[in-house]
Amino acid sequence: MRIAEKGKLAITGVLIGAAAVVLTLLGNPGNMGFCIACFLRDTAGAMHLHTAPIVEYVRPEIIGIILGSFALSVLRGDFRPRGGSSPMIRFIIGFIVMLGALVFLGCPLRMVIRLGGGDLNALVGLLGFVAGIGAGCFFLNNGFSLGRAEKQTGLEGVTMPFLTIVLFVLFLAVPSVFLFSESGPGSMHAPVAAALLAGLIAGAAAERTRLCMAGGIRDIFLIRDFTLISGFVAIFGAVLIGNLLTGKFSLGFADQPVSHPMHLWNFLGMFAVGLGSVMLGGCPLRQLILTGEGSTDSAVAVLGMIAGAAFAHNFSLASSANTGPGTSGKIALVTGIVILLAIASAATFRRKNNERA
Repeated sequence: MRIAEKGKLAITGVLIGAAAVVLTLLGNPGNMGFCIACFLRDTAGAMHLHTAPIVEYVRPEIIGIILGSFALSVLRGDFRPRGGSSPMIRFIIGFIVMLGALVFLGCPLRMVIRLGGGDLNALVGLLGFVAGIGAGCFFLNNGFSLGRAEKQTGLEGVTMPFLTIVLFVLFLAVPSVFLFSESGPGSMHAPVAAALLAGLIAGAAAERTRLCMAGGIRDIFLIRDFTLISGFVAIFGAVLIGNLLTGKFSLGFADQPVSHPMHLWNFLGMFAVGLGSVMLGGCPLRQLILTGEGSTDSAVAVLGMIAGAAFAHNFSLASSANTGPGTSGKIALVTGIVILLAIASAATFRRKNNERA
């Protein structure tokens, strides 16, 4: 059974990795064929939520991922509206996860894609990501919980997929209401049809296999299960082979696309993403997939990420390519990690005290 699951995850990983390479060849920024954090940030900018002119574009990949997950979950009977588990805390965690990702300059999925392109700064990020997940597993082992999700109405479950459809229709019908970058990463994008199709495939495949980078490493820590991680190993392999074949592979720390060599902040940025992802129950990609399946808890986390992206760019907290984060970004990230640890401690040890009582 585990072999069959690993096979499906490997196929999913190859599909997503190949799509990432193709999307880059078609116009997406280098080493950014897929990046949940970057694409949510760009979409937030397009919707006038932040004022950074180089990262503004409605990314069809995000729309496709949610709708692909939604469509397949409905067809397979996996669509189950549920939520109500500490929504405000999930919003805050999502906010901090996005801040960490924008200090690192990428989500866990882009981290693997960057590794496949030869960016060794992503290896430092991976170490921080693993450390953050390890910290999260410590709290899980001691009883961490944000509470139990309850059954929600169908209307609640379909709200986010419906809003995603509305966003896409507006994007096609009245693009003038959005902002679009004329330079920088936001101006670089694959054709809409290709981007949407890639997102639909990724969303459906990830919904079918429960692909999750944070979940894969968490399972290794908790139960010594390497099943989920096989999907991301396949993504790395597909991206690596694709970059070698197309001449896009460049090994090193310097001169990597949309990256910086500030190792401490790469480590701490992904530490926050790893810890926050464990607390939320999945990485940013997994939150989009769960949103498509009807989880309002995950939808709230995604909204927190969008708010975090807007805040980070409005207040200059995100890193700049090559130079990393400024002083305000460093202070904000450390503060965010402290808040995550405080929430995790409160949700863990309060529960243990209640059990003793």
